[in-house]
Amino acid sequence: MTALDTKNEEIEKIKLELMDRYIILMTSILIIYFLLFTFYIKYEMMSWYLAMGISLLAIWYPIIRKKYPANQLVKSYLILAPIYNFYIMLAYWNNSVAGFCWLLPIPLGAYIFFSKRTIVGFTIYTLATILIAIIVGNTFNFNFPEHTQKEVMYTDILLFVSNFLVITLLIYYKDKLKRQELIYQIRDKINNTENVENINDSKVSSDSIIIDIEGMEKLFEKIETAMKQDMLFKDIKFNLSKLSVVLDINSSYISKAIRYKGYSNFNTYLNIYRINYIKKLFTEIDFQKTTLMYVYTEAGFSNQSTFNRVFKQIEGITPSEYIQQNLKIDNTQDL
Repeated sequence: MTALDTKNEEIEKIKLELMDRYIILMTSILIIYFLLFTFYIKYEMMSWYLAMGISLLAIWYPIIRKKYPANQLVKSYLILAPIYNFYIMLAYWNNSVAGFCWLLPIPLGAYIFFSKRTIVGFTIYTLATILIAIIVGNTFNFNFPEHTQKEVMYTDILLFVSNFLVITLLIYYKDKLKRQELIYQIRDKINNTENVENINDSKVSSDSIIIDIEGMEKLFEKIETAMKQDMLFKDIKFNLSKLSVVLDINSSYISKAIRYKGYSNFNTYLNIYRINYIKKLFTEIDFQKTTLMYVYTEAGFSNQSTFNRVFKQIEGITPSEYIQQNLKIDNTQDL
């Protein structure tokens, strides 16, 4: 089996795991709705409709799961789900429009499995479904039963909780798939650009050569320990090469570990440390006795313009705005 086959197999495995857990979650949610409409709200037509959805997920999914690839199953589901939800939206049209919320996870699901073009297509499809439901709901009178305010409150709360759980599940697996892709990218780059026999052994620790998720985690822990304990970021001239010397680890491995943890590059990682330290200083210093130069040089910035620019990039506001909003300090220095 080639490396590409192994990668595709691992990605497919994670996607199938996501699908299985999603089906379990949705089946559980539909069962709760079924019980609610059967024994509390007593809406027989809705109970039968929900029972049909439960049977499709619980009975048919295990059968077709073994016959078709994950992407094909997901695409079919994303097409059919809005159609299934159409009746529910119309049934509650005169009571609550919260039924539209069931369609919100569809673009996110498409984002996990498909290309940008397909994501746009499913987003348009979702919006079109909502628009058609609005037109039909405002044009025709289907004489659906009215519900009390308490019944609507219960169904809406259940809807929002259910959507939160679904979106949380999708985001978790989106990150898991991204992390798996990153691991294989790191392996591919190393296999294509580096010969392990030519690595300078004096610059690489025994732990950091393991190019897998465990190795990346261990290496990043070493970086974090060095940064926190020794406060290396306070050195104005501190850079990746210096960190490599301190850790006695090849700088390319340090960069890969930092990118693996979600930082775009070493400088971004370093600047976040510096800004967090400055925010800590802001809460400790007396602005009447301490100069601004002391604050930013103490954190490792060489000049005020760089400090201001980086602070706004990371925090989204200027240092003076941050102080006014978070520390309630008047008459601060002009940053």
